[in-house]
Parts: sequence; structure tokens; C-alpha cells
Amino acid sequence: MEAVEAGARATFGVWDYVVFALMLLVSTGIGLWVGLARGGQRSAEDFFTGGRRLAALPVGLSLAASFMSAVQVLGVPAEAYRYGLKFLWMCLGQALNSLLTATIFLPVFYRLGLTSTYEYLELRFSRAVRLCGTVQYLVATTLYTGIVIYAPALILNQVTGLDIWASLLSTGIICTFYTAVGGMKAVVWTDVFQVIVMLSGFWVILGRGATLVGGPQHVLQFAQNHSRINLMDFDPDPRRRYTFWTFVVGGTLVWLSMYGVNQAQVQRYVACRTEGQAKLALLINQMGLFLIVSSAAVCGIVMFVFYSDCDPLLTGRISAPDEYMPLLVLDIFDDLPGVPGLFLACAYSGTLSTASTSINAMAAVTVEDLIKPRLPNLAPRKLVIISKGLSIIYGSACLTVAALSSLLGGGVLQGSFTVMGVISGPLLGAFVLGMFMPACNTPGVLSGLGAGVALSLWVALGATLYPPSAQTMGVLPSSAVRCVAPSANASGLLDPLLLAANASNRSEKNLDFFQPALAESFYAISYLYYGALGTLTTLLCGALVSCLTGPTKRSDLGPGLLWWDLVRQTASVAPKEEVAVLDDSLVKQGPEELPPGTKKPPGFLSTNEDHVVFLGQKEMAGDNRKPPYLASGTQKDSSSSQHSLSVLHASIFLPGAGKRVSQTL
Repeated sequence: MEAVEAGARATFGVWDYVVFALMLLVSTGIGLWVGLARGGQRSAEDFFTGGRRLAALPVGLSLAASFMSAVQVLGVPAEAYRYGLKFLWMCLGQALNSLLTATIFLPVFYRLGLTSTYEYLELRFSRAVRLCGTVQYLVATTLYTGIVIYAPALILNQVTGLDIWASLLSTGIICTFYTAVGGMKAVVWTDVFQVIVMLSGFWVILGRGATLVGGPQHVLQFAQNHSRINLMDFDPDPRRRYTFWTFVVGGTLVWLSMYGVNQAQVQRYVACRTEGQAKLALLINQMGLFLIVSSAAVCGIVMFVFYSDCDPLLTGRISAPDEYMPLLVLDIFDDLPGVPGLFLACAYSGTLSTASTSINAMAAVTVEDLIKPRLPNLAPRKLVIISKGLSIIYGSACLTVAALSSLLGGGVLQGSFTVMGVISGPLLGAFVLGMFMPACNTPGVLSGLGAGVALSLWVALGATLYPPSAQTMGVLPSSAVRCVAPSANASGLLDPLLLAANASNRSEKNLDFFQPALAESFYAISYLYYGALGTLTTLLCGALVSCLTGPTKRSDLGPGLLWWDLVRQTASVAPKEEVAVLDDSLVKQGPEELPPGTKKPPGFLSTNEDHVVFLGQKEMAGDNRKPPYLASGTQKDSSSSQHSLSVLHASIFLPGAGKRVSQTL
């Protein structure tokens, strides 16, 4: 390739901003049109789950878009540039995550008909555990969303001069607006458009970049010769930033904490019409993730070939690895006005999808976990107004704390996964304890959560203060032997040894003269293991404390709270518009009762024969009208008074006998 001028600085043009503005307008239009169709939202349930009647395709694409934000659009190509194509093992970790989510967590949340995932923690343990999970989720999501909103704006400002506050406020305000107005339906359908924009941006960059460097065959051959095609890296050293084991073990668990029990994702797949549709949505999500991650990783390899003899990080054209991608776009599309704007739209599509999802999920958790338990008699319309107001508040909060992400070192991708791993990893452990360890009690799970967060946070802070060396992490070498010096008085080429020395000096500036003994061992483990560390610590500590403080008796647990009981005893149910009436003949099987004090999941209703009917789906949140079966004299627990028979099938449980009778209504 020809030498690249080291000091060149490109900017976006008028047509690029036109394309970007068009993307924002289309996103807003889709959100408003979908959200306000058919009279808008009539209840909080409709606002947060779309009435539980969404199809698999839009939900699956929305799931894929939600965590593939601008952080991944900018971060994944940069990581592939520096560490090679082994980043594709991330797709295997995501596939394992989808399989485990569909098998373990989806059936529990879907069949219990929960809007907030943390409601399960109260049913299984206590309200204190539920509030602990809610607070952890709100903190993690606010920090994560702040990184997603601010980091791309900062990076593009440094590379192109794009006004940071204009981009920050435009995207933040627009996504907050259509999320507050349109609810879950607006979030899902705008995500569909945005994932299409993301893929289009990657594929245009791939086509243009590969053409300029000599075609796909030359890209693969050159990358192979420079150790970038390195899929067979099975080094078990946990300090290596990326290996097969890092992605399969650490990556799977961090993705499981994001998809299996994370409110933002669970809220989407329980919004599907049936459990089968929800599982299909996870499959579509996996296909979308594979396309996005593989496209981004291959973009990184094309970028390495393009800058093979003039690394812009070594020459000072950029100051951080996350700036590689926007610089490449400006360099390869300098003669095509408007096309760089497609990449700008690609990056900010990811930002909009993630921010809107997070805002809607935080509002849902606040309503379900903090407001409704204290104000159970609020009218549905008031709940909708409160939900919209909370969306605006959380959108403003994310914009307010976004500036904190500029203090993060190690790149935006590492920063985002660190936040989710440190806080969401222990939460994953809490749900696993609840579903698979009947003996686990409230003191045990609270102790486990505390220990998991403390240990993973300790490691993350240690790695921030004492970052591992490039050699320890496994950064691959790059070159600057053919860079043209920006000064006319210079000799023409920059001395590669001088550039390497300068880069080394810059990296050493952040290191303290005194390094603790753990700096090159415990603190140096890959950031993808933070979530696994938090999860395993929560499991071990929770099990130990539960045994020491008196394990929970199996008879004290309500039906459907353990995974194997729920899977064995219940069948998938689907919501239905009209209310059905139970046939009295279905509940005359015997006088057995649930143990005193047993917690009943919200979908389980007691009849006058003291049997348990699993209903699976709740009625519209806040609707206090009594269903017909109560009007006929049936006695019912007051805690279940807000759930209707909006189902196609009902399953009758015979406690002690383990039998079930299914009847089509």
C-alpha cells in the first residue's frame, strides 16, 4: 500500500450529516408510529411488554441490537485489529448463552408471567433480596448506558471533530422521546431498523476496504502471515485477554448475565405470543449476533491490512484503539460524500437501540419492584403516565452520568463488559441459587451477592489502577515503517523504532513505580472473567452460608419456583384477548393444601377446593376488575387478585401427587 500521511485529519461533510439526520428521523418516526398505533398504551403491561403479543422476528432482531451498541461497533473491530480473528470465538460463547437461556431461564420467567425478573427473587427468597437485585440492576444499567451514549460521541469528536454535545444530546433526547411515547413496541421496531443499518454499514466498509487492499484473498493471506488468523489459541492462562477459553467460559457467563436474567432482555422475550415464539426469537437473536460480531471482526482484519505499514496509533493520528474504525471510514470513503455518514448512522443506531432498551427496562423495574408494591391500587392510566415519566427521568439520568465513561481506561468495549460483569455476574449467581439449590436461604443469597460484587469489583479496580502489560494481554505487533512524516522538514519516513519507543513510554506513564504483588497475576486476568468470578463467588458463598444458617426446607417453597418443578409440572401458555371461565369439574380432585406460609407465584391461583391452577400470564397490570370465577363465590388469595384467566390452557396441580390436568378453555 501507499504510505499514509501521519498527521492527516479528516472530517465529516454535509452529506454525511444528512444521512445521519435521516437515520434519526426514521428511528423517531418508526417509534412514534408503532407506539401510538391502535390508541397507544392502555396499561403499564402494554407499555412494558407490548401486551405480550409480539412476534419472534422483531423481538429476535431487537435482542441482537440491544447489546450490540456503538460500543461494539467501535470496539470489536479495534480488538480484532490488535488481537486477531480469534475474537470470532465470541460467537460460540453467545451460542452457548442462547442455548442455556432457552433451556433454563426462559421457561421460568415466561411461565410465571413476570414483568420484572427480580419479582422471582422475592417469591423464592424475600423482598430484601428483590430490592437488592433491583438496585444492582439500576446501577449497572445506568453506568452501562452512560458508556454507550458518551463514548462514541467522544471518540468521533476526537477523530473527526464531530461536536460532542450535539451528537450526545441529539441521540439521547431522541431515544428518550420515542421510548417514553411508544413503550416496548417502539423499542422493538426501531431496533429492527437499527440492526439493518448496523449490518449495512459493516458490509459497505468490508466491500470498499477489501477492494482497496487487493481483494478478500489478499486480506486473508496477509492476515495469516502476520498472525491475525489465530483461531487455534487454546492457552489456558487467564491473563491472556482473548483465548478460546476466555470466550467459552468467561464470555458465555457474561453473556448469560446479560441475556438470561437481565431485565432488558427478559422483558423482550416474555413479550412474545407463546413460549415457542420466545425461543424462536432467541434463535433469530443468535443469528443476528453472529452476523454483527463476525462482520465487525472481519472489518478489524481488513483495517489491519489497510494500515499494515502505518499504524495510526503509533504515529499519533489517533490516541486510543477505539478510534481506528472511524478513521478507516474517513480514509477509504474520502471521495464518496455521504457514505461515511452511513457509518455514523451505524454507530449511533447501536447507541439508540441499547439506550432505548435500557431506559424502558429501568422504568419497568421501578414500577414493578418499587411503586406497585407500595401503591397497589393505582389505576392503569396513572401507571402508564408514571411509566412514561420514569422513562424521561432515566433518560436524563443516563445523559447526566455519561461523562463518567470518559474516565475509563482500556477501551469502551472493556469498560462496558466490566460494568456488566462486576454487577450482573453476581445477580446471575443469585438466580442460579434460587432455581437449582432448594436449601439456599435469604442470608445465603445476600451474603453471596455481597461477596461476588466485592471480589469482582476489587479485581476490576486493581486492573484499572495497575493495567497489565501488552505482552501479558497478548497484543499482536503492528508497524509504522512506511508512514509519511507530517512535517516538511522531516526526512519523509518516521523511524519505526522511535515510534515504538514513544508508544511504550506512553503506556508506561499510567503505571505506578510501585506495583503490588497481585498486579501481574490476579489483577491481570482478562476482563471477560470478571462476570464468571462474581457468579462463582456468589454460588459458593451463598451455598456455604445457607448451610451454616439453616437451609430452607423443601416444603417451604411454593410451586413452580425450582426449575425442574416448573418444567415438569407446567405447560407453555399463550395470552388471549377474552377472559375464560374455569370449568368446576376441573378442580374436584381432593382436599390437599399447600403448606402454611408457602409463597405462591403470581400465576398460581387457589380455588375453593384448595388446589392450584397455573395461569402463566398476568392480566393487564393495575386492572383490578374481578374475573368471573371470583364473582361466582370462589375464594381467592388477595395477593393474586390482579391476575386473570387470559390463557388458552390451564394446568391443574395436585400437590403431593405431582399430577396435572390440562384443559383447553
